[in-house]
Amino acid sequence: MLKKILIAVAVLIVGFLVLVAFQPPTYRVSRSAVIPAAPAAVFPLVNDFHRWGAWSPWASLDPNMKLTYGGPAEGAGATYAWVGNSQAGQGQMTILESRPNELVRIKLEFIKPFASVAATEFTFRPEGSGTAVEWTMSGDHNFFSKAMCLFVGMDKMVGPDFEKGLAQMKAAAR
Repeated sequence: MLKKILIAVAVLIVGFLVLVAFQPPTYRVSRSAVIPAAPAAVFPLVNDFHRWGAWSPWASLDPNMKLTYGGPAEGAGATYAWVGNSQAGQGQMTILESRPNELVRIKLEFIKPFASVAATEFTFRPEGSGTAVEWTMSGDHNFFSKAMCLFVGMDKMVGPDFEKGLAQMKAAAR
């Protein structure tokens, strides 16, 4: 009887590992909103890390979070690093490309609680009297994140934060 139980457990474990292995190797999360302001008013909110506190959905996770800014004040080469509590974690962002009122491309590096790298992009385009902003994050899944996403996908984990950030960006752009 014990042998049958051990075989059944081994089959379940192997089945789970195979299921995880066949999960998509990459992820992409994207949200968009129309901000009731011109691109020239919205773009600086993203292009200057010093202004992220006004709209970032993660800025309030840790009131004692330590922030470090580096490189130029804004645009390509600007960096933003944070060290926070268990909710905020630790990481760094670097603006890789900046096209005024059109695009901000960022390398996002998480250090804690889990190390990973993601590509983040904000696009801006005029729409009526406002600006359509699309916020996208994409990256590779490692084995652990594939297993985690069997229970809660990246879109469900990060998408609501993007929606909150875009809503806060609307208020900050006024």
